[in-house]
Amino acid sequence: MTRARAPWLAARLCVWLLLGACGGAPGDTLPSSPEGPLGLVLPAGYSLLPEPEDNRMTPEGVELGRWLFHAPQLSGNGRVSCATCHLQPHAFAAPEALSTQGVSGRPLARHAPTLINLAWADGLFWDGGARNLESLSLAPLTHPDEMGQTDLEGMLATLAADTSAVRRFERAFGPGAPTLGHLLRALAQYQRTLVSARSRYDAWRRGKPGGSLTAHERRGLDVVRQRCAPCHEGELFTDNAFHNNGLDARFGEGEDVSRGRGRVTLREEDAGRYKTPTLRNVAVSAPYMHDGRIATLEDVLRHYRHGVTPSSTLDTALRRAGSGVGLALDDEETAAVLAFLQTLTDEAFLTDTSVGPR
Repeated sequence: MTRARAPWLAARLCVWLLLGACGGAPGDTLPSSPEGPLGLVLPAGYSLLPEPEDNRMTPEGVELGRWLFHAPQLSGNGRVSCATCHLQPHAFAAPEALSTQGVSGRPLARHAPTLINLAWADGLFWDGGARNLESLSLAPLTHPDEMGQTDLEGMLATLAADTSAVRRFERAFGPGAPTLGHLLRALAQYQRTLVSARSRYDAWRRGKPGGSLTAHERRGLDVVRQRCAPCHEGELFTDNAFHNNGLDARFGEGEDVSRGRGRVTLREEDAGRYKTPTLRNVAVSAPYMHDGRIATLEDVLRHYRHGVTPSSTLDTALRRAGSGVGLALDDEETAAVLAFLQTLTDEAFLTDTSVGPR
């Protein structure tokens, strides 16, 4: 889901998500969080999975959304689904930089990002072009290089002619033919269930059996908290905001995708700013950055140490005293961060059959 928005997208289903309560001081061991809707395990300190008033999650709605997420019949050529570019073993990201798996076979303008803990996000896509999960899916559905669906009415007619599909919609939303609004709401419900909170780090955070971090990994966590926050803060390991992390010195004009957040806001100060991705499952979600230009985590850390490019909108966290830029990490700190990031891999999230195709 790499495209930001169709021209009329902002008028559809714009419901802001409500943030859950976050608790626990850094380093504290927290008790297990209460299970969220549908028995979901939430990150430590969270007791609420946000959902809008007009799209409460139900087992039937989530099940419909899961089926739609894996349904190639939504695409223009009948062969591409959301799951084509968002692969579960890769934390629902694409394993290649600019996927060519869409209907056109052309490389996409941006890397298909992870779909992790989106219920707590209040601006989606790399540039925040979608305001909520209810509006998220329409852009990739209709984008000519992604799912390429140019005939939404025809797509709905095809679903209405499929008795199995109609039963799925009716179980979720009651009698009647499938509608675009119900389709988008179901996809949103499903994507809210993509919660990652069962890594070894999470077990350590809650004091559960098997939840131990080595001294080296604890050192890496300390460095992340000291040097990588506030961008990668808290239990979500993202501030869900937009930052220029020093990839480029110049940016495109107007609504060019290379302007990042500036493409949406049209403000010069937002040029080159992109959504902070979560660090959860980062060890399995390569390549990295909005365009997948960096292949490995080692190269990511190398960028922050030695490769940051100055620009007018470079984030203040990457500006050192004087004229220097980047993060002042030594080799030991870098190795510790890389070790810690491995503890954020959530094998259950990557293999859970309850979110896969059925």
